Amino acid sequence: MKRLTLSLAAAACLLTGSVQAGPENNSLNITWGGELATLDRYYNVLREGIIVGRLVWDSLLFKDPETLEFKPLLAKSYSFVDNTTIDFELREGITFHNGELFDADDVVFTLSRMSDPENGVLTQRNVNWIDSVEKLGPYKVRLNMKKPTPIALEFLAGPLLIYPNEYYARVGPEGMGMAPVGTGPYIVTEFKPGVEIKFKRNDDYFKGSPKGKPQIATIHQRTIPDINTQIAELLAGTVDWIWKVPTDQAERMQNRSGLSVVNAQTMRLGYLSFDSSNRTGNGSPVNNVLVRRAISHAIDRDAMVQSLVGGSSRVAHSACHPVQFGCEQDVVVYEYDPRKAKALLAEAGYADGFTIDFHAYRNRPYAEAIMGYLDAVGIKPNLVYLKYAALRDKVYAGEIDFNFMTWGSYSFHDVSAITSHFFKATKDDYARNEQLIADLTLGDSSVDREERKQAYSRALKTIAENAYWLPLFTYNVNYAFSDRLNFVPNADEVPRFYSASWK
Repeated sequence: MKRLTLSLAAAACLLTGSVQAGPENNSLNITWGGELATLDRYYNVLREGIIVGRLVWDSLLFKDPETLEFKPLLAKSYSFVDNTTIDFELREGITFHNGELFDADDVVFTLSRMSDPENGVLTQRNVNWIDSVEKLGPYKVRLNMKKPTPIALEFLAGPLLIYPNEYYARVGPEGMGMAPVGTGPYIVTEFKPGVEIKFKRNDDYFKGSPKGKPQIATIHQRTIPDINTQIAELLAGTVDWIWKVPTDQAERMQNRSGLSVVNAQTMRLGYLSFDSSNRTGNGSPVNNVLVRRAISHAIDRDAMVQSLVGGSSRVAHSACHPVQFGCEQDVVVYEYDPRKAKALLAEAGYADGFTIDFHAYRNRPYAEAIMGYLDAVGIKPNLVYLKYAALRDKVYAGEIDFNFMTWGSYSFHDVSAITSHFFKATKDDYARNEQLIADLTLGDSSVDREERKQAYSRALKTIAENAYWLPLFTYNVNYAFSDRLNFVPNADEVPRFYSASWK
């Protein structure tokens, strides 16, 4: 039945007049499910927004996805004056898509505006470390931090895209969101929110950019929420690239002629979180460390990875992604041991188990597998399945005892992007451990790499020993695309179409 459905869908795609792309006209057709209401990167939080951001705009720095080395992009060079000050020499002769000249005024305007909390940038952690930005000359800028911020370069090479000051001052977030203007390798020629985005190559893209010269002439993105329809279009040849393909579907397409199917690691981590500090005031069983350890021993994460998650995913033991700087791996490991789990529950006074609300927002089969393991040791989870925003707001309000969620760290290769976010007295912090907070604060502020590692090591050991979290597994993603397309996925889960080309 499924094959018939795909076949009919493919035929429908052809009847609707979807345009064939490919090397013949040097055009690329892509699709994804996320609906972008605005292209202003500072006011959207979807990963699809990151993809668009890297195509349309440039940042001061560039992080090589293979070596993780930071390289100048809009900046010609940079240097640390001290622990809280960075000077940038900017490239000259660069223009925005509308012809506006790029210079120091654009950098000062963008970073000053976006770091002002009055302007409501959605991801404040990207900008709230900036104290001020000074113009030292037509092509020289000084950035002052509020305090030492070791991951400043991550921000400057990622989410901090530079906007044209004159255009943005005139049109604001609404205008930039609908008709974006950047210096990047691609120009947006048409945008219909939640429907499609059309790009054309910026033939005047500046020489010497570490992004390289874009090869594909035009890119047409369409939003198709249903993955089966995406697959049907890929098989029909009206789409050249899709991602986030379910494992079973990817396996069926593995040997399909004309297609490449690639599974790649991502920086997303799944985890169970417990209200260990009784933040809810409910007096939940998970306030007890023995119960948290029991739950940790009750779940067979290896089996979940093998039978459900699949691909290149791996079981995680530390409250961070293994590729991140400072992600200590020498921590307490909770092996699957249901007998030990039952013994710990009895020792905690719950020999007959208990019932508890279990919140989740994605991967329902994973949540149901976890519930099955808990039920086997006497814990009766009541699944409360919500949309992400609703669950996030409940977490922020301190209303959740026990939940299954995931975190992508904004693709930052640093422990501060995940562990500090959840355990440093933030709205997400359900541990509220003062020593843990102190260690993370030291790690987040020191510019001494060894001191940072030691501080994060102590923090991660504390989290594991107290079972404040149970890290579950890393995630992976399946890409499927025309085998005529040169495309290489990266672990940060940011497709770089400016590096793609036709064979």
